[in-house]
Amino acid sequence: MKNLCFYFEIHQPLRLKRYRFFDVSNNHYYYDDFQTEERIRALVEQSYLPANLTIAEMIRSSNGKFKCAFSISGIMLDLFEQYAPEIIDSFKELAKTKSVEFLAEPYAHSLASVFNTGEFETQVKMHSDKIENLFGKRPVSFRNAELIYSDEIGELVSKMGYKVMLIDEARHILGWKSPDFVYNHAYLPKLKLLVRNHKLSDDIAFRFSDHSWIDFPLTADKYIGWIKDSSPDENIVNIWMGYEAIGYFQHYSSGIFEFLKALPYKAMEQELNFILPSEAGKKIEPAGSLAVPYPISWSGHEKDLSPWTGNDLQQEALNKLYAVAERVHLCNDRPLKYDWLMLQATDHFRYMSHKDPFGTNYESPYEAFINYMNVLADFLERVDAQYPASIENEELNELLKTINNQEKIIVELEEEIAKLQKKKNAGK
Repeated sequence: MKNLCFYFEIHQPLRLKRYRFFDVSNNHYYYDDFQTEERIRALVEQSYLPANLTIAEMIRSSNGKFKCAFSISGIMLDLFEQYAPEIIDSFKELAKTKSVEFLAEPYAHSLASVFNTGEFETQVKMHSDKIENLFGKRPVSFRNAELIYSDEIGELVSKMGYKVMLIDEARHILGWKSPDFVYNHAYLPKLKLLVRNHKLSDDIAFRFSDHSWIDFPLTADKYIGWIKDSSPDENIVNIWMGYEAIGYFQHYSSGIFEFLKALPYKAMEQELNFILPSEAGKKIEPAGSLAVPYPISWSGHEKDLSPWTGNDLQQEALNKLYAVAERVHLCNDRPLKYDWLMLQATDHFRYMSHKDPFGTNYESPYEAFINYMNVLADFLERVDAQYPASIENEELNELLKTINNQEKIIVELEEEIAKLQKKKNAGK
């Protein structure tokens, strides 16, 4: 039986305010709260809430057979709690259906997997803790920010205990292979790879309301027919997109909600099954392995990191930011750690792209760079006040190692105390 795996990404950054050179050292608040709240409220009202209601109806009307997964960044969860707590409640209701899976990702929707593995592991744990706290279940499947993946990143993810990882369809990696199979990591067969079918995903996300598209209008009958008529050997079709495609980019008036509601019926008529990423990893036998020596992403034809790291502006900003990772890890300044996370969001570097500054509100990539670097200059001053740059990295690393060892010992002692207390209580 052919399986359909739906997954939706949900992420927005904290928008930076216009931060001038003269603000450096004088103003430590970097965010445009009005712009951020306005964006979140628009997305919640036009997209996320009506989409959640639609998903809930699709689950109920199909007796739980419709299933889908969500990857919500930690930044976005924080923004929901601040500006739209009703959407958190809505996701909790979806979680109760058992037809929804929440995926793990880096908390800040960051490039940490490429620039700092220690930070990457820290953010993934933070995010999984947050998901478990909100929705009652710890994630077992993983999606990196921007679907960034390589063999090395996959190895890190596998060591953290995840069994399934989502990646994008890159022709230079797949070659003649179809995305519509489950694959293995190149040398760690326990890590299963699910590959996004970019054509069928983009048909909904980007082309649904395009009157010039040769296949307009897209109906549920037509869409399911394409999947049904594909090779019978292909056993999974991964349809993944940004959640804002539903109701925001593809407006309510386009018929997108009616299209979605009809999908479960049409799929079941054609004996197609809906499956969660974790279920696919357990139930579907891999067709082979994929070797990905260099990082790939979801973006553009090249499927590389160039939208975030492709020019000197981006590289300058990223290198300066991650150069202070160890110092930030050492400090206990909560506002500083908060800003550290917010400044890592991939969006800030995308706005600096000459190639595709998607979602930017700056007049030019250079303006985005200058604004970010002014913020970063103030942030680095605050880091330096905690741990001066005169301290050698080697000395810092030794200090960090000592602190980590102490924390590990404390955890072990607390576990031992809990065991002894339990044993004592049992003897009473």
